[in-house]
Amino acid sequence: MKKLLDRILPYLVISPYIIHLLLFVLFPVIFSFVLVFHKWNIISPMEYVGLDNFARLFADRLFWRSLWNTFIFILVHIPLQIIIALSLAYFLNKKLLMLSFFRASFFMPVVISGVVITILWQQLYGLESGVINRGLIALGLGRVEWLSNPKIAMISIAIMATWKNVGLYVILFLVGLQTVPKSYYEAAEVEGATAWQQFRYITIPAINPTMFMVVILSTIGGFSLFIEPYIMTDGGPLNSTLSAMLYIYKQAFGYYHMGYSATLSIFFALIIMAVVVVQKIFVESEEN
Repeated sequence: MKKLLDRILPYLVISPYIIHLLLFVLFPVIFSFVLVFHKWNIISPMEYVGLDNFARLFADRLFWRSLWNTFIFILVHIPLQIIIALSLAYFLNKKLLMLSFFRASFFMPVVISGVVITILWQQLYGLESGVINRGLIALGLGRVEWLSNPKIAMISIAIMATWKNVGLYVILFLVGLQTVPKSYYEAAEVEGATAWQQFRYITIPAINPTMFMVVILSTIGGFSLFIEPYIMTDGGPLNSTLSAMLYIYKQAFGYYHMGYSATLSIFFALIIMAVVVVQKIFVESEEN
């Protein structure tokens, strides 16, 4: 019995993880591939439609609009996030007073619920009573339609998302900066290199692995944009903040087009994978 127990015990220990993997990861993925070829509204039986869902996808202008909106968000959010996070990490890497306080303060929004932060920023962006517009009026400037102007609504969401997530990337960059040998900077100072030259030719190449990780995580996070437009604008105005994830969600749980939603999800996952692979190739080519 003891030998039998010794053999079974490891499997018993990992069984909760295996059950979770089978029920909540493997089964949904397999079921999604089944749904791709069916029409299903949860209530009625599944109806086999072949490749009709794919034909609908390529003809769905609203989906391509949501995908374009997502790319706009990423193009604004990622550069802004990297610049701010790297700048903050660079200064936090210096000997400053209350350094631990500042590090904790920048990281605090990361651990707060995304829903809470989104509601907070929705109030800040308020047209009449928002704190930001009140400040602009106090400075003699006009109100800005942060969330009701289709031209800047997605940019406003990108700014808010940057504020929420930047603390995580500050920590990552800070870890990367602390791995750069100080002897490199000392030798550069002896050679008369300026602070910018040290940053450009020593710091940036040294933290390339960290930069790559930040870009990948930011890209995946950007493609996962959902909570912010869902709460703040519901995809409006004029579908200008309708993200791909929000559109997929609406197709599934708003219109109960489960088969079409699964098709969109798989196609969207392939796009994310392709973008990440291209980024990886580009970063590796830059390192070489």
